[in-house]
Amino acid sequence: MPLRLRRVLPVLIINAVILLVFLLHVTAGSQSSLRLDFIDRMENLTYDMRVMLSTTDTVDDQIVIVDIDERSLAELGRWPWSRDKLALMVDRLFAEYDISLLGFDVVFAEPDESSGYKIMQQLAEDAFADVPAFGERLLVLRDELDYDQRFADSLANRDIVLGYYFRLTESEEPSTGQLPAPVLTARDFRPGSEPTVRANGYGANLAIFQNQVGQGGHFNPEVDDDGVVRRVPMLYRYQDEYYEALSLAMARQYLGITELEPVYAEPGLFGYRGYSGLEWLRMGPVRLPVDAQMRALVPYRGRQNSFPYISATDVIHGRVPVEQLQGRIILVGTSAPGLFDLRTTPVESKFPGVEIHANLVAGILDRNIRARPAYTLGAEFIHVLLAGLIMLGLPLLSPIIGSVIVIGLVSASIAINLLAWFSANLVLPLASVLLLILAIFLVNMTYGFFVEQRGKRQLGSLFGQYVPPELVDEMSENPQAYSLAAENREMSVLFSDVRGFTSISESMQPQELSDLMNELLTPMTRIIHTHRGTIDKYMGDAIMAFWGAPLRDTDHARHAVVTGLEMIRRLNELQPGFQQRGWPEIRIGVGINTGDMSVGNMGSEFRRAYTVLGDAVNLGARLEGLTKTYGVSILVSEFSRAAMPDFTFREIDRVRVKGRDEPVVIYEPLGPTAELDSSVKSDLKLYAEALRQYRAQEWDLAELQFLNLLKATNLQIYAIYVKRIQHFREEPPGADWDGVFTHTTK
Repeated sequence: MPLRLRRVLPVLIINAVILLVFLLHVTAGSQSSLRLDFIDRMENLTYDMRVMLSTTDTVDDQIVIVDIDERSLAELGRWPWSRDKLALMVDRLFAEYDISLLGFDVVFAEPDESSGYKIMQQLAEDAFADVPAFGERLLVLRDELDYDQRFADSLANRDIVLGYYFRLTESEEPSTGQLPAPVLTARDFRPGSEPTVRANGYGANLAIFQNQVGQGGHFNPEVDDDGVVRRVPMLYRYQDEYYEALSLAMARQYLGITELEPVYAEPGLFGYRGYSGLEWLRMGPVRLPVDAQMRALVPYRGRQNSFPYISATDVIHGRVPVEQLQGRIILVGTSAPGLFDLRTTPVESKFPGVEIHANLVAGILDRNIRARPAYTLGAEFIHVLLAGLIMLGLPLLSPIIGSVIVIGLVSASIAINLLAWFSANLVLPLASVLLLILAIFLVNMTYGFFVEQRGKRQLGSLFGQYVPPELVDEMSENPQAYSLAAENREMSVLFSDVRGFTSISESMQPQELSDLMNELLTPMTRIIHTHRGTIDKYMGDAIMAFWGAPLRDTDHARHAVVTGLEMIRRLNELQPGFQQRGWPEIRIGVGINTGDMSVGNMGSEFRRAYTVLGDAVNLGARLEGLTKTYGVSILVSEFSRAAMPDFTFREIDRVRVKGRDEPVVIYEPLGPTAELDSSVKSDLKLYAEALRQYRAQEWDLAELQFLNLLKATNLQIYAIYVKRIQHFREEPPGADWDGVFTHTTK
C-alpha cells in the first residue's frame, strides 16, 4: 500500500462511516431510532430559510381578515360576544358589503343565554303562568331575544363555512356539537395507503348553526417538534370518515367544486415501479399537493398583515368603506393575545392562526402550494450518496483543491435545491447533504491538523509539567500550533480549597498533614488530568486549574464543571479512609468561571510559570470563596452554565463580588438533565417561581415558597433568602432594585 494511502487510511474509514450514518438516516422511517434529530432540526431550519427567501412582502387583498382584535374587545366586551352582534355582522357583510364567502376561525359550541330569554321563558311557565300578558309579550319578543336563532337565520342560504376543531389525544371529555358531512371515507383510498392520523374527539358548532350552512372545516394546525407550524392537515380521519380543513372547505366553496379525490403517483415514476404514493388531492381542475398524511405545506406570503385586517367592531358598526370588502373572501378570526390563537411559524414567532388559513386559501386558489412528495427521499439518497463518494477522496487531495471541491459541492447543492423550490414548487431535502459535506470536511481538517505532523519532544519539554502525557501526545501531532507566548482565549478556570484548613493544620503533626495533603491532592489532580485540564499551581491546600490551553477545548466549560462535580464525589469516597486514619473530615469548595483570559508563560526574569490571568480568573476565585456563604460545595458562573444546555443547574443568586462592578448570576450544577430525579425538577420549578417573586418584591409569596422549600429540603440557600426577605421588609430595596446582592468580602 502506498505510504500516502497508509497515512490517510484511518480518515478514509471515518469518512465512509460518516457517509453510512447519513445514508441510514435518509432511509430510516420518521420514527426510527436511526434518524438523527439534529439533521431533522437543521432541515426544518433550512426550510424556514427558504420560506423567508420566497416571501413577497406584498398584500393580497383578495382575502380579508375580520379581526376580533383588542379594540373590538374593548368596544364590544370580552369574547364570546352575544350572537345578536354576530348576526348583525353577518348580515352587514352579505347585505351591505356584498362579500363572496365567509369563513369562521372560531367555533360556536355553546348556546347563547345572554339575552335572558330562557329565564323569562321559565318565568312564563312557572311564576307568571297566571299572567297571560307576560307570556304574550314574551312571544312577541322571542325573535328578538333568541340570539342563537337570530344568528342561525343570518347564516341561512349564504356562502359560509364554519370552523371547528378535532382532539387528537385520548380524553374523557365528550365530543360536542355537530360535525359537517364528511368529504371522503376510508374506502376512497387505496388499501393500506389511508392517512393514519386519527382524531379522538371534536368540538363542533351547535346543530342549529351547522344545519344552516352545511359547510364546515377544522382549523387544527400541524405543530412540528420544534413548535413551528409548517403544515396543516387537509383531511382528518374520524371514525373511518374524513373531514376537510377550513381552508380547503373555503376554497372549494369559493370555486363551486363539490368533488374531491385522492390522487396517487403513477407507477414507474423516476424509473421506480414500486412507487405509487399519495401525492395530491384533486378537486375539479385544481390539484393540491399533500403528503402521505394529507398534510399541505403552508405557502406563507410573508409576515403578519400579508392580508388586510379590519377590526370586527368596524364591520359591526358599518364603519368600513364598501369597496374594501365587496366581492372579497372574509375570514373571521383573532389576533388578540388574550384569545390564545397565536402560533409560531417560519416567518414570525407570534403569528395569528387565522392568517395561516388565509395563506392556505390563497395558495389553493393561486395554485401556489409547494409539494414534498415521498419520492424526494429517493432524490435525497442519491444526492447524499454522490456527494459522499466525492468527499471520500478528500484526504488524497491538497488542501486547496479539497476546499474548492467542498465549496463547489455546497454551492451546487444549494443552487439545485433553490431551482426546484422556485421553478417547480418542489421541496427537496437540503440539510442532510450540507451536513454530510461539512462533517467529512471537518473530519479531514481535524485529522490533518492533529495527526499528520510530529513534534512530541518539543511539546513535552514545554508543557510536560503542566498537562498529562496523553495531552502532550495529542499536541505533538502539530507542535507549531502551541507555544508559551501569552495570548487571549476563552477558557474555564477552577479553584478548589479545603474549608477550615487552618484549624485542621493546627490539629495535626507536620508529617500527618503532609500525608493528608498527598492523599487529597493526588486523586484530585488525577481527575483534572482525566478531563483534559491543565494544573496551574498548588497553593497549600488549594488547587488552581484551567481548560482551553495549551490545547484548545470547545467543551472547556463542560470539562471544568464535570471535574468539579467528580472531585466532590471522589472526596466523599475518601472520607471513610481518612476517618480510619484518625484524620478530620475534609470538605472542599469549588469555584468555576468561563471567560476571556490571558494565558502564557508569565513571571519575572527569575522565575516564570505557564498560568492564566484576568478578570475572569479572579471571578472564579471569588466563586470558590462564596461556596461556604451559600452552603454549597460548588458554584459556577452564568458563563459556564450557558455552555452546558443539557445540564441542570440551581440558580443560587445574582451577586456583585468584591473587586468587580458587573453583577453575575451564580449556579450550583446538579448534573445531566436526563439523569435528574423528578422530585428535584419539581423543587427547581418551585424555587424558580420563588426567585421570581423575590425579585419582583412580592415578599409574602416568596417567603412562603422559600419556607416550604426549606422545610422539604433544609438547604441553606432557602434560609438565606428567608432572612433577606425579613431584612427587605424593614428596609425595602427600592423600585429600581435589580435583585443583585453585593458581597464586600473575598
